[in-house]
Amino acid sequence: MNLSSLRPPAGSRKKRKRVGRGDGSGHGGTSCKGAKGQNARSGGGTRPGFEGGQMPLARRLPKRGFRNIFRKIIVAINIEQLNKFPAGSVIDAESLIRAGLVNRKNDGIKLLGKGIIDYPLSVKVDMISQGARTKIEAAGGTIIGVI
Repeated sequence: MNLSSLRPPAGSRKKRKRVGRGDGSGHGGTSCKGAKGQNARSGGGTRPGFEGGQMPLARRLPKRGFRNIFRKIIVAINIEQLNKFPAGSVIDAESLIRAGLVNRKNDGIKLLGKGIIDYPLSVKVDMISQGARTKIEAAGGTIIGVI
């Protein structure tokens, strides 16, 4: 076998439909749009969810619940995840993103107390739970400017 003899499997590559290229093509005349009407016009058609003037389903169904527009998205990480870092390192939002523990900072990062840590770390995050605070301080670590 050589590269010049390679071919895609039969039926895997479909030719695109070329419309408006004469009646002999089978797609001439009205270009597969039928005769007249809103959908035959350029720019024609309706928006998604339009039901011909009937009250749309999205408006017929009752609305439930409450969506807080002032909600905060807090990223939570646990102490056991901090074992990636060497002893004595300073852990902040940038170092957590670089380590792949969080994707983005969002509205804040909170450190939770699941797991154990047995060497000192300096932690600078937005929030910290009471359990996480006691575990870090018991290991000899420090918490920098956390509420």
